[in-house]
Amino acid sequence: MTPVADSAVRELVERVCSGDVRALARAISLVENDAPEAAEVLSGCFPHTGDALRIGVTGSPGAGKSTLVDKLARGYRAAATKVGIVAVDPSSPFTGGAILGDRIRMQERIGDDGLYVRSMATRGSLGGLARATADVTQVIEASGKDVVLIETVGVGQDEIDIVRLVDVTVVVLMPGMGDDVQSIKAGIMEIADIFVINKSDREGADRVEKEVLAMQSLAGKHDSRVTPIVRTIATTGEGIEDLRSAVEQMKAWLAEEGRLETRRKAYWRERIEEMVRQALLREAGAHGLSAEDLSEHAERIADGQEDPYRLVPRLVAQVFRHEAGAARGTKP
Repeated sequence: MTPVADSAVRELVERVCSGDVRALARAISLVENDAPEAAEVLSGCFPHTGDALRIGVTGSPGAGKSTLVDKLARGYRAAATKVGIVAVDPSSPFTGGAILGDRIRMQERIGDDGLYVRSMATRGSLGGLARATADVTQVIEASGKDVVLIETVGVGQDEIDIVRLVDVTVVVLMPGMGDDVQSIKAGIMEIADIFVINKSDREGADRVEKEVLAMQSLAGKHDSRVTPIVRTIATTGEGIEDLRSAVEQMKAWLAEEGRLETRRKAYWRERIEEMVRQALLREAGAHGLSAEDLSEHAERIADGQEDPYRLVPRLVAQVFRHEAGAARGTKP
């Protein structure tokens, strides 16, 4: 295990891993804001991760995801399970701020040391997740949580990034969606480990379930497992225990034949690729490729004055020439 170099960061990480809520909030803020200490914080937290079950809750806006997550968290806490919640909120396109509704709704739980809630703004990131969500989840895991619930914005069929981050994906549907399943099945329906029909006391719940069953019969089995359908009424708590039971069954299924390890290897393969991409962009910026430069290149490309397929290799080569020159102690 590589020790954390900075003593202040090392102390912060130790406090996070001991369950200090203030330290956890501070560490998450550093990570969210991509502070200079962020990489050290994440490196220090990493050895303390990997044991928590990550559950993603996604679905169309208005399906009741926030209420469902709240009730699911209450169920886990009643069983003495430590829970972290990451609620990704929509950002204002003008200010970048988020409507922190999830934190407001769960305010009554703030005195519970076994529950930590963090709302995040998407800050323009597509796919329903903030770019820093994966890193924030790592920090929350390191604080000793047994389960981390990740609730996404709710943007319909494009909201499939969640499956790359979590162990169990819960897709929330509800009656009265117009064309119901037909309207969203092109993307989001394929990622479900568990379907939840929330607000199932409304007219049309039977039709939604029949459509999901019909879709499953056309698609065939999900490996050796048929994706369960759970009916809930999140506002009253009805069906929440059934949902927890379905999650536990999914967890047991993942534990067989190395399925969980396979999912997490696939996650880290994509995560490393994304980290490399971000590191290259940072290096490019450090070596003179500013946002203004990119805008100028974009303008010239749009006007047909520059070839992007020749430009990008040249920019990448420029970064590596700088790196090679720095390693030799000479100017590139």
